[in-house]
Amino acid sequence: MNLKILLAASALALSLPVAAQAQGLVRGAERGAQDGADVGGPIGAIVGGAVGAATGTVGGILGIDDRPRFRQYVTRERRSSYAYDGDVRVGTVLPSAGVTYYDVPDEYNARDSRYTIVNDRPVLVDRSRRIVEVID
Repeated sequence: MNLKILLAASALALSLPVAAQAQGLVRGAERGAQDGADVGGPIGAIVGGAVGAATGTVGGILGIDDRPRFRQYVTRERRSSYAYDGDVRVGTVLPSAGVTYYDVPDEYNARDSRYTIVNDRPVLVDRSRRIVEVID
């Protein structure tokens, strides 16, 4: 029975798209593994890690709970918005000139990400200026 659960959870984790919000995946896996280990020992950690990875990816880099708090943080900071003619979506690479990028505070665990405001929408970008999450 435990082997079937382990195989199913592993298949789920391996079927996730590699390009999908990698940091959300890692963060979710870490939380799921810890919670699973607390409840079910080593097998629980494996299953919990796979399930946590799936839910972490769905939540994005910031995770479902951090998104509203981060949006409030950005609103309080009152950063100016960059007017962009293209689509503001994940995968878009923003220009190197004219856009101001800011560090994400450590409390949000968005490692290797910065943020900016594009067309009045906060976005997370990676070091290559590619949008990795749009905060709505």
